[in-house]
Amino acid sequence: MLPVSDAEKLVHAFMTSRLDYCNALLGGCPASSINKLQIVQNAAARVFTRSRKNDHITPILKSLHWLTNRFRISYKILLLTYKAINGFAPVNLTSLLPHYNLSRSLRSQNSGLLVVPRIEKSTKGGRAFSHLAPKFWNNLPKNFQGSDTLSLFKSRLKTHLFIQAFK
Repeated sequence: MLPVSDAEKLVHAFMTSRLDYCNALLGGCPASSINKLQIVQNAAARVFTRSRKNDHITPILKSLHWLTNRFRISYKILLLTYKAINGFAPVNLTSLLPHYNLSRSLRSQNSGLLVVPRIEKSTKGGRAFSHLAPKFWNNLPKNFQGSDTLSLFKSRLKTHLFIQAFK
C-alpha cells in the first residue's frame, strides 16, 4: 500500500462517518439489510486502498482497521450503553437500562448486568435499544463494564470486536 496523504485521510474520515451515521438504528435488522451497507463499505475500502474488485475484502478491511458493519453497529450500541450507564447520555436512554438486582445476595449481584426485557417473538421489540443494549452489554467481558474512562472503554471494545470480527 502507498503512504496515506492528508487528502486520503479526509476521505477515510468522511467514509467512516457516513457509514456510522445512525447505524445503531440497524441493530437487530436482518443480515440482508446490513449486507447492503457492507457492500458500500467494501467498495469504499477498495477505492481507498486502490484494490481490485476481485481482491478478497477481509484482509483489506483488517489492514484499514475497519470493523465490518455488523460489528460497527454493536460498537455504537455498546458505546451508547456505556455512556448511558455512566451518566454521559440523555436520561431517556439511561431509563431504558435497569440494572439487574436480586432479592437475595449473590456474588453476581454487583456484576454490572442489565435487565434484558422479555419480548414477544411476533413483534419487532428485539430491535429496540432497551432489548439489544442489555443483551450486548451482558455478553461483554466483565473488565470492560468497569472501565474507568470512556477512552479506555472505547479502546477495549474496539480491540475486542476487532478480534471477534477477524478471527
